[in-house]
Amino acid sequence: MPPLRNRTPHEPVHHPFFARVYGRLSPVLDERAGVRAYRRELLAGLSGRVIEIGAGNGLNFAHYPGTVSEVVAIEPERRLRRMAAEAAVRAGVPVDVVPATAEALPVKSEAFDAAVASLVLCSVRDVRRSLSELRRVLRPGGELRFFEHVCAQGRLLATAQQVLDATVWPAAFGGCHTGRDTLRAIEAAGFEPVTYRRLRVPEGRLPLPASSCVLGMARRPAESGS
Repeated sequence: MPPLRNRTPHEPVHHPFFARVYGRLSPVLDERAGVRAYRRELLAGLSGRVIEIGAGNGLNFAHYPGTVSEVVAIEPERRLRRMAAEAAVRAGVPVDVVPATAEALPVKSEAFDAAVASLVLCSVRDVRRSLSELRRVLRPGGELRFFEHVCAQGRLLATAQQVLDATVWPAAFGGCHTGRDTLRAIEAAGFEPVTYRRLRVPEGRLPLPASSCVLGMARRPAESGS
């Protein structure tokens, strides 16, 4: 496969302020909000070739098991991609950080054993297209691992999410939408849900708009023509 790093001639995503703040605060949240443990659970048992969309500053890289032969990490934001490249050097598995978007993955179809979406489907511009791309690049029977913000189950918080998503939240948090129905979108994209559980992040506190999360795994159907 030819090198992928230089295939994007421009920066399709540019959130310099958010990237700077996220780069500093995300390691703290990993520790204090328990996100690190969820990352480990998300990636446990993976093997073979893996594609990760929205890799951010590369906090997942340290948790990939040694059974993974390669990670192609997609990150469109320049500052975050630079931090991800630094994290890739320290990773225990080979990681190639690629400038691209989830809606247009610069890789061959059916080339990966697993795909990872970690706190990113909330911020992609087109959820349906992003999931369609993930399904395309997964081999039949391949796994989609996901850890995502989702719409809250309580009416009050769900209403608050809708208001914030339509106003200030995406602009302040790098395009993030707190209330997307990601589980339904995954199933609508043709994945077979296998297992998932709902989380509150962080636990044991009053829920915030982005507290409602889901962690789980779905699978591309084994029939290559489906």
